[in-house]
Amino acid sequence: MESTIERIIYQLTYHPDEPMLFSSGLFLFLFLGFAFLYMMLQHTRTLRLLFVTAFSYYFYYKSSGFYFFLLAVVTLSDYLIAAGIYKLKDRKTTGRALVALSLLVDLGLLGYFKYTNFFCGMWEQMVGGNFQPYDIFLPVGISFFTFQSMSYVIDVYRGDLKPLSSLLDYAFYVSFFPQLVAGPIVRARDFAPQIRRPLQITDDMFARGVCLIATGLFKKAVISDYISLNFVDRIFDNPSLYSGVENLLGVYGYTLQIYCDFSGYSDMAIGIALLLGFRFPMNFNAPYRSESITDFWRRWHISLSSWIRDYIYISLGGNRKGRVRTYFNLIVTMLLGGLWHGASLNFVAWGGMHGVALAVHKWLRTNIFRHDRSYSSHGLRKFAAMLLTFHFVAFCWIFFRNHTFGDAWTMLDCIFTNFHPELFSQVVEGYVYVFGLIAFGYLTHFVPDSWQEAFIGVLRRGGVFLCALVMAVVIYLVIQVKSSTIQPFIYFQF
Repeated sequence: MESTIERIIYQLTYHPDEPMLFSSGLFLFLFLGFAFLYMMLQHTRTLRLLFVTAFSYYFYYKSSGFYFFLLAVVTLSDYLIAAGIYKLKDRKTTGRALVALSLLVDLGLLGYFKYTNFFCGMWEQMVGGNFQPYDIFLPVGISFFTFQSMSYVIDVYRGDLKPLSSLLDYAFYVSFFPQLVAGPIVRARDFAPQIRRPLQITDDMFARGVCLIATGLFKKAVISDYISLNFVDRIFDNPSLYSGVENLLGVYGYTLQIYCDFSGYSDMAIGIALLLGFRFPMNFNAPYRSESITDFWRRWHISLSSWIRDYIYISLGGNRKGRVRTYFNLIVTMLLGGLWHGASLNFVAWGGMHGVALAVHKWLRTNIFRHDRSYSSHGLRKFAAMLLTFHFVAFCWIFFRNHTFGDAWTMLDCIFTNFHPELFSQVVEGYVYVFGLIAFGYLTHFVPDSWQEAFIGVLRRGGVFLCALVMAVVIYLVIQVKSSTIQPFIYFQF
């Protein structure tokens, strides 16, 4: 009996190597109990908000331990600052000072935990020192909830949003567990009106939520984890040991892996929110079907790309200060976007390449092709544009995934000087299940949106029994391919 209690306590306490994941059995078990109590509290709004907020803080505790206090610090400071800004008659002077204070708190925390070693290391390199990294723990998802909270304060300052009247409502918004640690970044103006609404989960919301959870779980725990552990990680960990064709296939594999990993998490987050009666905006829209790099950023991590557009690009001047300044703003915005992804020059280079590509595409579209924003090519031109965009994105992922520029150049050198195409069939035969999943992942990426809507319609008509059956099948598939070690979501590190 005592050993059983000890095992339960162990499972419920924080362990750095076992963060809470949507794809874990522990989360499924806890969510079933959570959902039961949640529905029991559906008519007691304040108690329901308190319950969800408490569970969200526990969820974050299971991901980052006692660093959950940072979530409380950001929540309380930005709630009070936004309330102060709203009461001011002169927002231009004192309001700006309060916004600066919010940025100081949020970016200060983000900077310390995420970028201290990065900037100190760069400084030591410049002065010729021998830097030893500080032992600083990076709380999971700190970039997501700080950005979300900052947008709330800025929207109140701009007059686009009235501050929430209750600290509980704001704590609920910032900590809501489906999107807490890896997004999507949800704007307060989209989420706040839903907080105090009577709880209503329609048949369509339930069916759509189950569909998104099932597809997201399959993308993450079956496709992404399997091809990562059994092929992609091996290539990127030692690119010089493999031929160019293997390295190229590894790049294609990672291009699919990061999409399935991150969009899978987003799908599950949006689906879980739907089961709780809340709607999140779409975060991915088949990005590898993009016809240009501009189109790609309208489809990839939509909540972040729209965030950096509204709060960085537009704040820098956007396209209001001439063509040259517009191109400069695009590049700077994406450089900062790259730095947001990680404290490494590789991420900065990745963001810079995307920024330059966005500027070049904007210049070509405006001055050479003279296309408007709504232009879409057709036939062979569309296919060629999609192929070019896909390979540029895949090329940039090389610098995103590798830890150093040296590893990235090694991989590129193997691809261009040691290709050995005759090994292609041998490699595919040796990793037949890996490439079967890669092929399946890319093929389903191009499935028409109407197919998903039709599947949701079938689930809606089939009711709870069919939804439960679909989830059981997906969970069975996950168990069959699950590794012995937990595979965290890639974007947990950001």
